[in-house]
Amino acid sequence: MTVNLTKGQAISLQKNDGGTLTAVRMGLGWQAAPRRGLFGSRTREIDLDASAVLFADKQPVDVVFFQHLVSKDGSVRHTGDNLVGGVGQGGDDEAILVDLERVPVHIDQIVFTVNSFTGQSFQEVQNAFCRLVDESNGQELARYTLAGGGAYTAQIMAKVHRAGAGWTMTALGTPANGRTFQDLMPSILPHL
Repeated sequence: MTVNLTKGQAISLQKNDGGTLTAVRMGLGWQAAPRRGLFGSRTREIDLDASAVLFADKQPVDVVFFQHLVSKDGSVRHTGDNLVGGVGQGGDDEAILVDLERVPVHIDQIVFTVNSFTGQSFQEVQNAFCRLVDESNGQELARYTLAGGGAYTAQIMAKVHRAGAGWTMTALGTPANGRTFQDLMPSILPHL
C-alpha cells in the first residue's frame, strides 16, 4: 500500500511483515506543461535530472547523477539520463537504485534532488513526483507529488536516513534554484 507523503512527513522503511527493506528505487517522473501560444498549445521539452547526494555526519562524501551513475562503493546506482520526461506516462522517467544493505555504515543520509538542467522553472512542469519502491517486489511504498509549479528550477525532494538499525524516508519538497546538484548544496544542508 502506497503512502502519499506530504511535505515534511517521514515514514519508516520497514516491511509490513516486520522485516527490513534491502533495496529501494527512488523514481522520478514528470511531463512538460502545455503552453498556450498564438497558434494553440504546445509543449517544450524539459530535462529534469535526479541526483542522490550521500552524506556522512553532514558532510557530502559521494554523489550519483547523470554524469556519475554509480557511487564509489557501488551501493547507489542511477539508471540513466532522460532528456525529455513524460516517456513513462506516469511511470519513472529517471530512477536511482539504493542497495540499503551495501550502503557503508558511515553514510547516514542520502538526499534526493531534482533540478532543471536546461533552466526552465517548475511552472513549465506538470505531474512531477518522486516515489520510493521496494526493489525486491516492485511495491510502491511512498509517493511525494510536486503540487503546483513555481518560479524555481530545482527541488530537494526527499531523504533516506538511518534510524536505529533501519532507514526512514522523509519528504522534503523544498524549492530551490540551480541547474546541478552542486548549485543545490546550500539548500540541502539545512535538512541534514
